[in-house]
Amino acid sequence: MLKHLAKWSSRYTRHLSRFGRARRAATAVEFALVAPIFIAILVAVLQVAIFLFAQQSLQNAAMQAGRQFMTGQVQGDSQSAFRSLVCTKYLPSIFNCSSLVVVVQSASSFSGVNTAVPSLYSNGQQIPVTNFTYSPGTPGQVMVVQLVYPWTVFGGPLGFSLSNLPGGAAQMMGVSAFRVEPY
Repeated sequence: MLKHLAKWSSRYTRHLSRFGRARRAATAVEFALVAPIFIAILVAVLQVAIFLFAQQSLQNAAMQAGRQFMTGQVQGDSQSAFRSLVCTKYLPSIFNCSSLVVVVQSASSFSGVNTAVPSLYSNGQQIPVTNFTYSPGTPGQVMVVQLVYPWTVFGGPLGFSLSNLPGGAAQMMGVSAFRVEPY
């Protein structure tokens, strides 16, 4: 038995030493070791870049939508009409308009406005909230326009994920606060 073990180990020792001395295809082996980490980092960087682009687009849309209220152009619009205006005029086509949440609040002073992030789900459960504040201001009032969007993210390699909502989505928000001009 010991004789067979010595014969087996000497044969595999030769193969291992020959493998250690070989230099052909070393680059391919090294790349195979590094490639998964490289691809994981690349996917994470691309996902964060797309997320930041979408976040900036949403913030720009909130600023443009706020200007509409500030100048009194959309004070008579309903919440759904205003959301349609924002989707068609200010947001790029990467957004699904049916998922966009519009929150419009008015108050008499800047300290009286609630700027907290609106919750898209009730009590941390997977039950979506469907009614949000929509109160267009009058001249001289302070208004806050919040555009909230649940951005779908994909779990990346090595456990990287931006999601903070149920269903693998990340909540992003654009905000604009201003005083309504006299019109």
